[in-house]
Amino acid sequence: MKRVLICEDEDNIRNFVLIYLKRAGYDVVDVNSGELALQKFEEENGNFDIVVLDVMLPGIDGFTVCKRLREKSPTLGIIMLSAKTQEMDKVNALMLGADDYMTKPFATSELVARIDRLYQRVCMSSASNEQSFVIESGPFILNMKSRTVLKNGVPIDLTQVEYQILEYFMSNKNTALDRASILNHIWGENYYGDYKIVDVNIRRIRLKIEDEPSSPKYIMTIWGFGYKWEDHV
Repeated sequence: MKRVLICEDEDNIRNFVLIYLKRAGYDVVDVNSGELALQKFEEENGNFDIVVLDVMLPGIDGFTVCKRLREKSPTLGIIMLSAKTQEMDKVNALMLGADDYMTKPFATSELVARIDRLYQRVCMSSASNEQSFVIESGPFILNMKSRTVLKNGVPIDLTQVEYQILEYFMSNKNTALDRASILNHIWGENYYGDYKIVDVNIRRIRLKIEDEPSSPKYIMTIWGFGYKWEDHV
């Protein structure tokens, strides 16, 4: 069953989203505070596919809840909601492990579409292929069956979005990929966000895979265009 945890303190928004998600076939649990979200996640042993999380909450804020949930599960889908429009709020949410960010007010149909897309990625993380397919590049080994990445034999803790970006890069070694193609490949052609979500995820991946993130060796920036995976054989 597709399970979603909604954490939103505004009753009207929470109830509206709950109705739409149930109509779309999701099993929905709703809470109105960060403390209750963390409690419910623990009580149900993390048995959720997606968490829809408001930033401005009474008590523990959404950023803190996002960070704690991501520490508990690298594969959990997290979408942040906020009335804030400042660029740094989006960056902070993504750097803390959120997969997506929507600014209020939003169309409920768009939120459901983004949840559908994210759910597909979460499902891919647990699906096993009949034949293992491995990509090797320098010290990295990417296994498309287990959806894991090793560097010098050591597992790298990646979210599903980060894994998909890395898989896209390693499948197109030494090829310049523009931001639009990365955005479309990972988030879908109907995604309404901007290129910032690509840049922030690249920054987050560099922190995890590069020896010196400020001077990357593998994910190279193509200024004014996008990025390229440098294959060091």
